[in-house]
Amino acid sequence: MPTTLANDLNRVIRKESPDVFELLSGLGRELYFPKGILTQSAEAKQKANRYNATIGIAREGNEAMHLPSVMRRFASLSPDDTLPYAPSFGLPALRTKWRDHIQAVNPSLAGQAISMPVVTSGVTHGLSLVADLFTDAGDTVLIPDQVWGNYNMVFKVRREARMVKYPFFAESGGLDTAGFAAVVAEQSKRGKLIVLLNFPNNPTGYAPTEAEAKALTDALIAAAERGCRVVVVCDDAYFGLFYEPEVMRESVFARLAGRHPRLLPIKLDGATKEDFVWGLRVAFITFAAPGGPPVHDALEKKAAGCIRGTVSNCSLASQSILVQAMNDPAYAGEKQAKFEVMLARAARVKQALAGDRYASAWTPYPFNSGYFMCLRLKTLNAEAYRLRLLDRCGIGVIATAPTDIRVAFSCIEEKDIADLFERMFECAREMAAEPGGGPVVPDSAFEE
Repeated sequence: MPTTLANDLNRVIRKESPDVFELLSGLGRELYFPKGILTQSAEAKQKANRYNATIGIAREGNEAMHLPSVMRRFASLSPDDTLPYAPSFGLPALRTKWRDHIQAVNPSLAGQAISMPVVTSGVTHGLSLVADLFTDAGDTVLIPDQVWGNYNMVFKVRREARMVKYPFFAESGGLDTAGFAAVVAEQSKRGKLIVLLNFPNNPTGYAPTEAEAKALTDALIAAAERGCRVVVVCDDAYFGLFYEPEVMRESVFARLAGRHPRLLPIKLDGATKEDFVWGLRVAFITFAAPGGPPVHDALEKKAAGCIRGTVSNCSLASQSILVQAMNDPAYAGEKQAKFEVMLARAARVKQALAGDRYASAWTPYPFNSGYFMCLRLKTLNAEAYRLRLLDRCGIGVIATAPTDIRVAFSCIEEKDIADLFERMFECAREMAAEPGGGPVVPDSAFEE
């Protein structure tokens, strides 16, 4: 049974948004943010001006106790900005800064209420929070057939969800919005859906056009209008890395916020990829819940309670580094410069793959954003080809399906991209000339 604190949060959510309450998992209804040590320590931090003997760290000389050999690695941070525990919600200054960022790059959010972002240890951690908050065994989770395999671990293995795929690409090119709408319509008959939208997509590096985004949002709103309660998870890990003029520059999250009382959009994003700080593990979960601020406050507390009960809090040093960087006058210009590098690499990939030189070996899937692009092999088995590239050519790529190879151009210098594809083609041509085109690897090789 939920505790008093959980029930208090549940009452707020049920009153302000009954549909969001119904979307919560059994675990989600049990979650709350404790008022024990953390709350007492927070009160002491404000009022204990003589002695503060509440929090479980050591202090010396009016700052966090530390080893000089450790602190020398953090030239611009003080011990108090680096070594203590962070709040389970995240640093307040960083949360405010990131919400300002979300609103600035998603102008459709003007006038829409969104929560304060809660800091997570990477987007994967954010996905895990969504799974815990909203997924019970047997709940239906829709994922694209061009998919990052870890979704299965987060939702299927951990929460026993029923995973259903929708078609990502249409045969004519671009997103299969009609196929998406058909799957959403059919599965919405179950009364509850969790839909994962990953743009720019991993593995394909595709993000929607304005028309495609409208078709996606129309299908989701139609499902809500038919009576289905829908959680829409916008995995925006690679947000902002858009390389073609026709790509929508906003998150689908912004186009869904406030659109229907049975529709709960959730945004997962972060500095991980946007600011090229992968190992710092700083990301965010943000809600655009029907019911507005009271529901947002309750969901933030449930998310922070889940963090408290698992990893306790996310790295203070990482959060402090990011706050200082975002406040640095050079930040925006440096970020734009790195975007230009990525843009040039994407353009060089398109140039290298233009024409029909490689047509006998593969067909590129559409791509317009992100870190990756994919090749659909004509005759070769993707896993066998991957191993051949690795063993004989010293080239590493990812086999994502029996026919598909993912190439992360994000980690290849622009000057080397043409040579990469030429060597891949020579390997494919040699392999195709062998009897049977090399060994066949079972589909289980692609299960993550």
